[in-house]
Parts: sequence; C-alpha cells; structure tokens
Amino acid sequence: MRERFREQVREDVKAAALDQLASGGAQALSINAIAKQLGVSGAGLYRYFASRDDLLTALVLDAYGDLRDAVAQEVDAAGTPQERFHALARAYRAWAQAQPHRYELLFKPPVPGYDAHAEPLALAARSLMMILLGILADLRAEETAPPRAYGNEEVLAVRAAGAPEFYLAVAVWSKLHGIVSLEIGGGLTAMNIDVDALFENEMRILLYRTTQRAAASG
Repeated sequence: MRERFREQVREDVKAAALDQLASGGAQALSINAIAKQLGVSGAGLYRYFASRDDLLTALVLDAYGDLRDAVAQEVDAAGTPQERFHALARAYRAWAQAQPHRYELLFKPPVPGYDAHAEPLALAARSLMMILLGILADLRAEETAPPRAYGNEEVLAVRAAGAPEFYLAVAVWSKLHGIVSLEIGGGLTAMNIDVDALFENEMRILLYRTTQRAAASG
C-alpha cells in the first residue's frame, strides 16, 4: 500500500511538471510550485524526488520510453524494411508534433549544469538506435529475412568498432531530427511550404541514399 501511494505521488508530481514544461519550458520547472499545486510542502516533495535534476531525469526517461514505444509499435506493424524505415520516420515526427515540450527535453540540456549524458539517459537513447540499426541491417539483407533485433551491447559494439552501419545510423537520425526540429521550432513556417510533402520527399530521398550506403557496407 505504501509503495503504491509513493508511486502515485511520483506520477502526480511528474504530471504537474509536464504542465510546467508545456507552458514555460524546463526553466519554469519548480518543485515548490508543484508542491503548492498538489497541496503538500516543498520539503515533503523531496522525499519523492531528491532534486529538480532528479525529477528532470525521470521525465527524460519517461519521454524516451514513450517515444521508443510509439516508434516500435509502428515499425513492428510495417512489412518490408523500406516500409519499416518510413514507419519509424513518421512515428518519430508524429510523436514530436504531439509533444514538442517533451521532444525538446530529449535533445538539449534542459537546464545549465544538467548531465544529459549520464548512463541511464544514454541507455534510453540507445534504445532508439537499436530499432534503427535493425532496420538498416534489414535493408542489407533479403526482404524475406526476419526483422533484425539489436540489443544495447550490440549498439555499443558497433559504436566502439567504428562500424559503417553505426555512422550511417547517426547520419539518418541527424537528418530526421533536423527536419523535425525545424518544423516544431517554427523554422519552416515562414517558407509557406507544404511541410507534409517536404517531409515525405526528404524521407524518400533519405531512404534511397541509405539503401545505397547500406548495400555498400554489407
């Protein structure tokens, strides 16, 4: 009973924190304001999160988990490696569009001095790379082959070895992240273009180039 109560309070705190993020960004995050909203003391809330950074880490880990689940669900439902590639890109963009405040939390230090590269966060980030590396492996293989699943240790291994597929995966993420970040940040608004058409066209080009490079590295 006590543990369930503790988890419920933690979830309530995170929900209040997400409201603050949505309205004012990470700089607006305030333990004392959350405590006031929930009707408890600020000191009491520190029993559930040791610091603001501790709360931020919980939010980042939740966001990575939700993004990965959203991407994995669409990828798993797709057929060929090419379809899985597009499913990943579209799911990634859709999640960012729906939750831009959480998306931004993942890709830049939310507050000065925050360690955005701590191992729990790095592990969560690698969970997305696992999906992409699997798709790239599928693009090199026969379409009839079963989907390739990468684990954390394999991601670390290809990174440590400087394997071509790792740098290809980074290049793909960089392109995808660049377009999505420009869109949700308003950087494409003034261009008066069809962003949906732009995104689909850029993903087709990226898939073609990725397929060529994946075949060359196979």
